[in-house]
Amino acid sequence: MRKGYSSKFNLPVCTLGPGEYYAANQPEIIGTLVGSCIAVCLFDEKTRIGGLNHFMLPGIVSPEDILLNEIGRYGLFAMELLIGEIIKKGGDRKTIQAKCFGGGQVLNFRHSDGNIPDSNIRFVRKFFELENIPLIKEDVGGSWARKIYLFIPEGRILLKRLPSLPQELLQGEGKYKSRLFQRRDEPPSLTLF
Repeated sequence: MRKGYSSKFNLPVCTLGPGEYYAANQPEIIGTLVGSCIAVCLFDEKTRIGGLNHFMLPGIVSPEDILLNEIGRYGLFAMELLIGEIIKKGGDRKTIQAKCFGGGQVLNFRHSDGNIPDSNIRFVRKFFELENIPLIKEDVGGSWARKIYLFIPEGRILLKRLPSLPQELLQGEGKYKSRLFQRRDEPPSLTLF
């Protein structure tokens, strides 16, 4: 997570990377850049509080993954962490609405990993259906990356599709993917006391 300031919009900016989430109740921009990952914007119209997350995998693949302590990388946990953060800042779960972006076919995954972008898209749609959270906007799939800015307190989204993949996205998601799948293949190390 990087904090900065936009002189163009005259607002603080929080930029998220893979596995991160952030919520705000003051005027601020929350942004991220996604390719195969998913970014979800949650916004409470009543309280004007909202946030964004950025995740790569829909859910836990094996029980050992819990021990890796990077739960923000999984959609299920990323959603609950963001909802919890919005509630802590004064939001109401009953009035939260969702917007979803990403899931582009931009990285090469191992055949044994399945279709991660499509799994992410199916996950978020099912999550919102089961949680009774209205999914009011989505821009998912395709073969392009997306840059997303969420403006608090308006709840407005600026979305830019990127026809060519930025090197920073390929490197960032590629490194994150390697770290995730390398750790899934290695047994977790435990310290017993």
